Amino acid sequence: MTIASADASIPSKTSPQRFDGITIAFHWITAVLVLALFSSALIWQQAPRDLGWRRPLESLHISLGILLAIAIVGRLLWRLLPGRRLPAANRGIQHLLSQAMHLALYALLVAQVGLGFTLRWFQGEEFSFFGLFSIPALIGTNEGLERTVENLHNLTAWTIIYLVAGHAGAALFHHYWVKDGVLARMMPAWRERA
Repeated sequence: MTIASADASIPSKTSPQRFDGITIAFHWITAVLVLALFSSALIWQQAPRDLGWRRPLESLHISLGILLAIAIVGRLLWRLLPGRRLPAANRGIQHLLSQAMHLALYALLVAQVGLGFTLRWFQGEEFSFFGLFSIPALIGTNEGLERTVENLHNLTAWTIIYLVAGHAGAALFHHYWVKDGVLARMMPAWRERA
């Protein structure tokens, strides 16, 4: 999920065709964390309470949410460094749609992390990061706001999943039908050797 510069043109034969390894790692770490967070929330919401899964899954979800926050901050800081952008892979409406998708995903991920932290604080609970350390509650409990934030958190999660599915679908479309190398730009170098 990278954003090409607005004034970039179609890549030439001499321009780099793959993002750097750290950008690629941030992309795939973010993707795995988003899917793991979504899956853990779905499972704990559907699991019967008497099985005892809810608390461990909730704890895992919170720890993964903290990892996602760290990954997003690292990713945004990394993007600010020079040389992190490739020329645009396409022009016109495809380029505008690609940029809109990436901006929406970045904005929603930042909002989702903020909503997750806020929800936990409105519940009056601290965050535990895999049992290694805790982040104390900074806001007092508020059941009315808790429900509102929880609904927004859930809505944002589903919106992210739909956009991620569209993002993945577009990447596969480019790879298998357009065959323009867009997907290869974000694939690790070992994939090419395999």
